Amino acid sequence: MSLKSERRGIHVDQSELLCKKGCGYYGNPAWQGFCSKCWREEYHKARQKQIQEDWELAERLQREEEEAFASSQSSQGAQSLTFSKFEEKKTNEKTRKVTTVKKFFSASSRVGSKKVPPERVEKIMDQIEKYIMTRLYKYVFCPETTDDEKKDLAIQKRIRALHWVTPQMLCVPVNEEIPEVSDMVVKAITDIIEMDSKRVPRDKLACITKCSKHIFNAIKITKNEPASADDFLPTLIYIVLKGNPPRLQSNIQYITRFCNPSRLMTGEDGYYFTNLCCAVAFIEKLDAQSLNLSQEDFDRYMSGQTSPRKQESENWSPDACLGVKQMYKNLDLLSQLNERQERIMNEAKKLEKDLIDWTDGIAKEVQDIVEKYPLEIKPPNQSLVAIDSENVENDKLPPPLQPQVYAG
Repeated sequence: MSLKSERRGIHVDQSELLCKKGCGYYGNPAWQGFCSKCWREEYHKARQKQIQEDWELAERLQREEEEAFASSQSSQGAQSLTFSKFEEKKTNEKTRKVTTVKKFFSASSRVGSKKVPPERVEKIMDQIEKYIMTRLYKYVFCPETTDDEKKDLAIQKRIRALHWVTPQMLCVPVNEEIPEVSDMVVKAITDIIEMDSKRVPRDKLACITKCSKHIFNAIKITKNEPASADDFLPTLIYIVLKGNPPRLQSNIQYITRFCNPSRLMTGEDGYYFTNLCCAVAFIEKLDAQSLNLSQEDFDRYMSGQTSPRKQESENWSPDACLGVKQMYKNLDLLSQLNERQERIMNEAKKLEKDLIDWTDGIAKEVQDIVEKYPLEIKPPNQSLVAIDSENVENDKLPPPLQPQVYAG
């Protein structure tokens, strides 16, 4: 599947998503950057190499056993016939062991068992996987030794911040006004969310496959023609943004670590899983250029100052549902209240900062004045003596003069 999504408005970093072998297909981080086809080739090469090494080791061990047995036979040729039955039994035992080793590493075992059908082998492997992983789920899913939980919180916060992204920005060929398409979108979101409730890797992978099939059906109904790969990836990105699946990164890592490799390297399960990994990688690096927006508009949408849906809700058709209209009006009102609350909080923080700065400034000025003009405490002055104290012997003053009136 070539990366043709860029011409539809989605700018994908091809150097990071393409297979590192250069075949032009998507690469999966879980497969060391290879696509499913190249990974399968590398896997088979490594497997054939390991089988060849094991076969050479078995042949060498067989030769050593035959040489050791021949030397023991020559050294014991002169012994009594009493041990003839014992030697015969020993020879048969050695021959049986060598035959077993040769049979295990025979050509038929290298290419696959001819007695057991591959479908039965696959079914048995699935049952073993189901039993083991159900028992070990709570120990191996999102273990403490990894940073899966940290990645889950990061991608969840990222998707919440991108709640304003519309299908038109992603060039999603899905018309949710059609009832059937709307039902398919709801089912796709339900399947991708349900993935977290499953314990077996195969069941989690099946949820991704069901979600992808609902997406293809929604595109087919909308366009009245079969969906293409260029339509599928943007729609899957939109479904992930709209559903915000819980513990998304942990589920992807769990499938990568414990799912049967044959399922991830072949078939539609592997194809849909690879696309999900690409969708998550795109969401993590989504920017203004990816949505054909200016950096200013992108920053305003990310900060919650405005929403692109606000302008869209102003032009309603007369046949639009009243409930949907009221819902968007409520969303616009909540957006306005959110903006107002953020503005008030910012002003309150600014006022608090100004008060703190003013208090610190006044305290600094007082400290500077005290340092510049230090306070000196002088001893108290002596008590002042009474007026005309030299004319009196004590503190008692003579009575005041009384005015006299003369008759004349």
